[in-house]
Amino acid sequence: MPTIERVLLSVTDKTGIVEFARALAGLGAELISTGGTARALREAGLDVRDVSEITGFPEMLDGRVKTMHPRIAGGILAIRGNAGHMSALAEHGILPIGMVVVNLYQFEKAAAQADAPVEHLIENIDIGGPTMIRAAAKNYQDVAVVVSPSDYAAVVEELRTHGGALSLATKWSLARKAFAATAAYDSAISAKLDTIGVENGQFHIEPRTLPATLSIHAPRVLTLRYGENPHQAASLYSTGHTGVAGGEQLHGKELSYNNLVDLDAAWQLVREFSRPASAIIKHTNPCGCAEQATQAESYRRAYEADPVSAFGGVLAFNRPLEGETAAEIAKTFVEAIAAPEFTPEALGILTAKKNLRLLRVTASPVADPVVKSISGGFLVQDADTVSLDESALVVKTKRAPGEDEMEALRFGWKVCKHVKSNAIVYARRGQSVSVGAGQMSRVDSVKVGAMKAVLPLEGTVLASDAFFPFPDGLEEAAGHGITAVIQPGGSVRDGEVIDAADRLGLAMVFTGIRHFRH
Repeated sequence: MPTIERVLLSVTDKTGIVEFARALAGLGAELISTGGTARALREAGLDVRDVSEITGFPEMLDGRVKTMHPRIAGGILAIRGNAGHMSALAEHGILPIGMVVVNLYQFEKAAAQADAPVEHLIENIDIGGPTMIRAAAKNYQDVAVVVSPSDYAAVVEELRTHGGALSLATKWSLARKAFAATAAYDSAISAKLDTIGVENGQFHIEPRTLPATLSIHAPRVLTLRYGENPHQAASLYSTGHTGVAGGEQLHGKELSYNNLVDLDAAWQLVREFSRPASAIIKHTNPCGCAEQATQAESYRRAYEADPVSAFGGVLAFNRPLEGETAAEIAKTFVEAIAAPEFTPEALGILTAKKNLRLLRVTASPVADPVVKSISGGFLVQDADTVSLDESALVVKTKRAPGEDEMEALRFGWKVCKHVKSNAIVYARRGQSVSVGAGQMSRVDSVKVGAMKAVLPLEGTVLASDAFFPFPDGLEEAAGHGITAVIQPGGSVRDGEVIDAADRLGLAMVFTGIRHFRH
């Protein structure tokens, strides 16, 4: 008799279940199943016993009650080496179950529907499934619990090569995955229901709030060689199949921690633009960004802003990467590239560079909250997805920006949002010219941006992520030839700054909103 003499199967995701069950039956295991799973196995020609045959009760209450019964729970929870447990099974005619193969109702799929009624959500909360999973995982030494189709092949291989038995290490690994699966499931339910309130007997979506308890479930998808530095361990965890964390690496050596941080910074920046855009990132700050009529031109404009910093940079594009652009990229050393797709021509060019990392990224439909660890806890905030509100723009100077200046200001503002504060961006229409990032005073960021400029600053505009506390930053920038400024406003010295702009002949626009990026 095989070590796993009896298997209970009840799955929502039926990927590979027929093949897995056939392999188990071939090893001599008896199959017990429920509902749609049992039907799928029978249609495939497999012998299956219904759970109702084991329990002596039919499925009840529209399927809400199937497996919650002592003849099932006892068969899973009984410890084989405990004489009292085995005596109790014999006394009550309960058959031991050696493997539980269960995955759960797809609550997250139901929750993803924006208008899903509460009743639909509640019906998609699995009760029996988590109970069986947790029972089997608790009794891991005697019962194997399999919650993912991705484990089917390895389980079958080990059973075949070890006389129908699984090692303690394998059963322990499966149990850990099982507890993680139920924890994630409960977290998804809690997070969704936390957004729904009741008022006057009616359900409604609560005003957007952050959760009372922070619960993050993200399976590890990649173990990294190290973190920011070689002495730091690191891994990548993903909440789904979108964004940089859910991207598909098409080529190149393994991604590093720093690559991923920079790829995300670059990807978030190019997502700001509707026309073809390119971003070149170094240490999370843009050293070049452009939006042009063609992708190749946007890359050339981004690159020419700071070719020295672009060496060894990380790139992102908001369009499928084209061959012409790839040919331009191939002229210099690049660490990694993120794009929604790569054309065959682009892949042919770029894969000639053995180590160049290429990441295909699908845009996330909803921006994830921003989570930052601090000693003893976490800070959580909404992602900064606010776009420039044209109706809120206020011209504060005697001279209003011209059409070209206004387009340049809009562009510079989008880039500035993605620069570490204190942030300054010198820009032309559709092109960043230079960036001053992360200085301790705003006037220093203005100076650094001017110092790093490769292209002429004469005739550029200036974007600032927060207000100018004194006129000195504006005066410094004016000395380098800027003609217009965009900034949030809100300083107690706004009047002095506006007077300085008028004195210098600058046009200045207030946005009423800042974009600190710490």
